[in-house]
Amino acid sequence: MATSVRRTTLTLPTAPVGPDNPLPALRPLDEVHRVDDRVRATLPADMARQVAHAPLRSVLPVRLRDGYGRDRAPATLDAIVLENDRLRATVLPGLGGRVHSLIHKATGDSADTELLYRNPVLQPADFALNGAWFSGGIEWNIGATGHTTLSCAPLHAARVPAPDAAEGGAMVRLWEWERLRDLPFQVDLWLPADSAFLYVGVRIRNPHHLPAPVYWWSNIAVPEDEHTRVLAPADDAWHFGYARTLSRVPVPEWDGADRTYPLRGAYPADYFYEVPDGARRWIASLDADGSGLVQTSTDLLRGRKLFVWGAGPGGRRWQQWLTEPGTGGYAEIQAGLARTQLEHIPLEAGEEFAWLEAYGPLTADPAAVHGADWAAARREAETRLEAALPRAAVDAAYAAWRPYADTEPAEHLATGSGWGALEAERGGFELPGTPFDPGTLGEDQEPWRRLLRTGALPDWEPGPSQADPGASLVAPAWRDLLEAAPSTAAAEYHLGVAQWHAGDRAQAERSWERSLRCAETPWALRCLAVADTASGHPARAADRLLRAVQLLLAAGAVPPREADPVLEADPVLEAAGAGQGPGVGGGAGQGTEAAGAPTAVSLAAPPAAATADPVALEAAEAALGREAIVALLAADRADDARAVLDALRPTIRSRGRFRLLRAQVLLAQGDAPAARAVFDEGFEVCDLREGDEALSDTWYAIVERLVAGAVEPLTEEARARARTEHPLPGRYEFRMRPT
Repeated sequence: MATSVRRTTLTLPTAPVGPDNPLPALRPLDEVHRVDDRVRATLPADMARQVAHAPLRSVLPVRLRDGYGRDRAPATLDAIVLENDRLRATVLPGLGGRVHSLIHKATGDSADTELLYRNPVLQPADFALNGAWFSGGIEWNIGATGHTTLSCAPLHAARVPAPDAAEGGAMVRLWEWERLRDLPFQVDLWLPADSAFLYVGVRIRNPHHLPAPVYWWSNIAVPEDEHTRVLAPADDAWHFGYARTLSRVPVPEWDGADRTYPLRGAYPADYFYEVPDGARRWIASLDADGSGLVQTSTDLLRGRKLFVWGAGPGGRRWQQWLTEPGTGGYAEIQAGLARTQLEHIPLEAGEEFAWLEAYGPLTADPAAVHGADWAAARREAETRLEAALPRAAVDAAYAAWRPYADTEPAEHLATGSGWGALEAERGGFELPGTPFDPGTLGEDQEPWRRLLRTGALPDWEPGPSQADPGASLVAPAWRDLLEAAPSTAAAEYHLGVAQWHAGDRAQAERSWERSLRCAETPWALRCLAVADTASGHPARAADRLLRAVQLLLAAGAVPPREADPVLEADPVLEAAGAGQGPGVGGGAGQGTEAAGAPTAVSLAAPPAAATADPVALEAAEAALGREAIVALLAADRADDARAVLDALRPTIRSRGRFRLLRAQVLLAQGDAPAARAVFDEGFEVCDLREGDEALSDTWYAIVERLVAGAVEPLTEEARARARTEHPLPGRYEFRMRPT
């Protein structure tokens, strides 16, 4: 059959991604894949240089996505299917362009074979750079070390003529504007007639006048059992463990086990294969029968990696967390532009990176690929790959694809964000093949388009701005426009965010203070609280966040009738001290730690708040409430932290994240038995971050206090006894490194 491209839908049990966090991501990136200067000094010079090149300060201007839960219900997802006689690929354009399924179709008496790990549910978890991510399939990671911020975001998609267009061939083009590095990219999926391999052409362009750092890794989830073996053309690998070390190790045997079998290690780990110069780039995952999936590419995509969850309790718990009971496990085989995922590569101004990948089935002699002779096992796999898809054929496919990379879309299949259209208008960029249509501009982009066209950023309107300050832009060109714009609460707030991102903290604080002088808002108060924390003023940070929560709770209250009395603040919440004027004192580097005399503050909502979006209000209340509680605990104000927690709406207090905070508050108040009871009742922290050990740390802090007593000092003997008598329950075991 000729290759077909069609739109369809897919129904999966889905936990909705939920609303974005409205607070700008000012804090340093919480990314586990980092090494310190001591480790970097041991690396080869080129690797060390790229590890140190343009590290990401934060995920700005992208917003955090932490509004998801774990209640799943059937949901209909848009999908695009490419199919010929031998393969069927299913793509989810609304979820980062994820290849959800790649089926090798039956021949003769055989059955269809799924080549990928296909997750039967869509369950977000906190693995992407900005939060929400889900496991399974093939994902396209661009931007910076980690899972892309586009993991759960829509991409533009269109049908485009393929190199075999004369025979009716068509490609599916996915494209977007990657906002961390301000770079447009495209992914062209092409399934030639009668081909057993899916071709994927990738292009990243730098339309700017300065070099830009680039990161790319294609991540492929593959089924895993005790017989799964991953093969790549390497005798050495760079091992990264979650103790944040990077060291060169032999392949396949290391530390007493064959690490090419994903389940022969206890802990999650990365193995970045050292593929020799000139060698063909490929990686394969094969089962007990010698069958599975192989990925290969043109030489520019030099890196290959195996990620394993390991057979220990933490890795197993994460696998269960990401899917539904009864689902098998998975490993990830990956391909990237650099040797490791800790590196970023400079892309010169006006230049592009482009390459071609191929994905398909591979069958090899099981005795050879599972034999003790590693060289023979690799040779068998590579020989079978060469027979199925010669290296020269991949190079020829790349050459055939390149003239079509600029071809304009013939039929639009899905729509991404409007950010690319905004950037194209600002920069006047001509990007053949990846049109960013002005028709995609929406509500999020409108204030910035007005700034671009009029030189003035619209100020916040009463109502909606009570729940969401709007997305910030931080690139130098936007910062310049903000600096020249008329001073308003909104303009000064967004300017401060851009200045903070650029590293100019003093100017950022001044801008946020000017914003507060224009209008007192939770948003500028919170930003100044972050600055307070960074500069070593935790008490003032707590005061500002109390005031920010106070303002937001007032905005979310039901407006009173004329006969209703005006409610006064909870005495504890009065610590914000409205009588001090906007900002609760001076700048982050000024003033004293002590708050001024508290003054009762009305919690009555202004009538304009009635127009605020209730979903956005709840997202803002959860985000600000969480930060305020953490800040108050850091300032040794557990009673105040509890008052804030109790003031939040019940739907927020019932979330697992806030159940954990309640346990921490109770422990800080000296009530370890009540804190233990929270754990015994059970809860799930839906947005638990990869590598986060807050659950285990809090558990052991509680049981140590139970063993030692309420007032007795903790001793090593008490700590050891607590761990013996009160082991961490399995439901809270998410640790990814040896303890």
